[in-house]
Amino acid sequence: MTSPLEQKKIRITGPSVVTANRTRDGVVIYRTAQRGWSSRLADAAIVRTSDDARALLAEAVADDVGAIGAYIAPVEIKDNGEIAPGNLREHIRSQGVTIELPVPA
Repeated sequence: MTSPLEQKKIRITGPSVVTANRTRDGVVIYRTAQRGWSSRLADAAIVRTSDDARALLAEAVADDVGAIGAYIAPVEIKDNGEIAPGNLREHIRSQGVTIELPVPA
């Protein structure tokens, strides 16, 4: 398994956060500006440059808080300031599957 820090490039194309999952219960968590973790996306530290993303990711990986697979994920900042997942994968990770499945006949 390759550590995220061993990757050659960290490309940021918009606002992003550092996220991971807790090992004991699988809850999605986000790195905060206070160098902690929160299960609320609203508490996440927003990074906008590759240098800031690399620094926040390095801190997250160095933590021994029972989180696995820390990585950088895109977010959307809405006009009202609300932070939302930036793609379908992150939406599913944070909110669960939100599509309605066909009801069996």
